[in-house]
This record gives sequence, C-alpha cells and structure tokens, in this order.
Amino acid sequence: MRGVPNNFATGSNDNSTSHGNTYQADQAETELTTLRTAVIVGSLRRESINKKLAEAIVGLSPPTFDFFSITLADLPMYNQDLEPDRPESVRRFTSECASSDAILFVMPEFNRSIPAVLKNAIDWGSKPMDRNVWRDKPVAITGASPGAIGTAVGQQHLRQVMGILGSSVMGGEAYISFKPDLIGTDGRIQDQNVEAFLNAYMKRFAVFAMKLMAA
Repeated sequence: MRGVPNNFATGSNDNSTSHGNTYQADQAETELTTLRTAVIVGSLRRESINKKLAEAIVGLSPPTFDFFSITLADLPMYNQDLEPDRPESVRRFTSECASSDAILFVMPEFNRSIPAVLKNAIDWGSKPMDRNVWRDKPVAITGASPGAIGTAVGQQHLRQVMGILGSSVMGGEAYISFKPDLIGTDGRIQDQNVEAFLNAYMKRFAVFAMKLMAA
C-alpha cells in the first residue's frame, strides 16, 4: 500500500523554475510492486523549504512508492569511540535505512556542498564497512534553494559520496529554484511545469529502482 512519511503532508502548484534534464518515465510495460522508500531530508529547520518540497513530492509521486521519513535530528556526531555500543538513535537510523528498498534524498546546499547533518548520517550508515546500509541501494537526489542553481553543486557532492559507498544513484538532475509561492498552503506544487517535472522524475525513479530489484 502507499504510505505518507511521518510528519509529511501531501504535497500542488505556481511561480518557480526547475533546472536539470527532464526525463519521461519508462513507458515499457513493467510489473511494479510496492517500493518501501525512505525519505531523508538534509535539514533540521522546522520551516525547511526542503522538508516542504519532500512533502510535496510524496503527494505527486506514483502509488508504486510506500514512503516513510527518517529523522536525522537525534543522531550524535560520528565518533568511532561510540562503535562498541552504538547509541539507540544510531541503531534506529541504520535499521530504518537498511529496511528500505530505495532512498530519496531531499537536500539543501551549504557552502556549495552537503549539509553537515546529512553527511554525518551518511557516515554512520556507512560503518562498519561490512554493514554499510547504502551499498546497492537505489537512490534519487533532489533539493531546493532560493538561488538559480538550486542545490546543483551540493547534489554533485552527494552523488559522488553515495557512488563511492556503493549506492546505485539514478542519473539526471532534479534541482529546484525555490520561490515563495512554489508550494501552496495545501502543500501542493503550484507551478505546473515543476509539478510535471518532479512527477516524471519520480516515475522514472520507480522504474529504475524496480529494475535494480529484479536484477
């Protein structure tokens, strides 16, 4: 069944521009089952525009996805001294990541790179090496910022890191220039072009992830 992440509202549409290549979903007939998909937002801010974007993406995605959110708020900074007895928050985080079929990262960009809170979570999930939760995991990346290039540089850093850790990161780009009226009070994307772009991106991610799972 399709789910909505905890603390996520369904997402509809107005003035903003999307940047990157628009991809149409694979139209080949494919038997799709449910994808249990973790949504990880790389921001702790209550009014984060990327949290709002994640909520909207959940609302416009195809029913193939069974979304759930994974919080980063309670993770301590990575410290190898904690490895012999990992904190409960870390065990919870890695267990939730490992249980997912696929992962959607929705990230801001800090100083042209990955936010510290997100990089810290990735480090916890990558260790120990034989229990790396990212290995072979289908991953899609998107994000928004008020600037014209909407997290494009930070996404490239994240793509590089996840590739090194063995994730299967979907090609293409989905970076969004966030305008104040992009998301309405109902949580929906107001710009029809952005909505269509993100819907096609998520349809393509569904096909990408299912093909990897069937391999």
